[in-house]
Amino acid sequence: MIFSTNHTLTAINGIKVGHATNATARTGCTVVLCEEGATAGVDVRGSAPGTRETEAIRPGRLVQKVHAVLLTGGSAFGLDAAGGVVQYLDERNVGFPTGHARVPIVPAAVIFDLGVGDARVRPDRQMGYDACLNASDEPVPRGTLGAGTGATVGKAPNVEASPGGVGSACRQLTDRLLVGAIVVVNALGNVVHPKTGELVAGARENGAFVDITERLLGAELFAGTNTTIGVIATNASLSPAEVTKVAEMGHDGLARAIRPAHTMFDGDTLFALSIGMHTSDVNTVGILAAEVVGEAIVNAVMSSL
Repeated sequence: MIFSTNHTLTAINGIKVGHATNATARTGCTVVLCEEGATAGVDVRGSAPGTRETEAIRPGRLVQKVHAVLLTGGSAFGLDAAGGVVQYLDERNVGFPTGHARVPIVPAAVIFDLGVGDARVRPDRQMGYDACLNASDEPVPRGTLGAGTGATVGKAPNVEASPGGVGSACRQLTDRLLVGAIVVVNALGNVVHPKTGELVAGARENGAFVDITERLLGAELFAGTNTTIGVIATNASLSPAEVTKVAEMGHDGLARAIRPAHTMFDGDTLFALSIGMHTSDVNTVGILAAEVVGEAIVNAVMSSL
């Protein structure tokens, strides 16, 4: 059995990832392309989300496959970048057949990064298009780039936040099952190692990391100024209901790695994609999804320090 040397989301056949970055304004976007179509699900746990087309992919809807997922900075303004992804796919005749045109299905989610760089510069249609042009199946670049360019973590009052970023991880079992994730980490809370509990990024005071859980109790905060978003993918063949369950289980990894998570001030959203014909049960995929989400969160911030 030969294991892939690519331990990121693009180890899964049919997935490409591309970043577009404005380092000066400290914003950007990241696209996950699946041009052959992928069965999709989504689970929104944070209470201040910014999303596009999440309702269209819930179980029981007509459209059950997507052709890309966009993760972007710029808060609600950044959703404009999805238009560039749609344009890129339309030019390649990729989309849901309607009899008149193929309509690309591109769900999206945003982080709030307006307070970090230039709030007047946000990901737009051109940036979304550029991210598609940059997409490849090479190992996913990680750190402060793409949608994670302006991401930060650990944002209690009177402390200094740490850089967030983009992370990715993938697990392969001996039966060739693959489960991977890409996560943009812009959390209110600190990031801890899921296995050891070690604080690896977040709020700092006098240069040292500090636990902020108690400091957040009753604190006056601005809703929607945080958010961790991501995409889980697998080569297992899953139904819309099953892949939605994988997105739900993936949030377990988010909660293990970010403390606190899923607050009223986060918009935590995870998409899940099934792209392949491997036979596996949803429990196995979901358990691995939580593992790779946690791993991706940790390597996002470790790549940004």
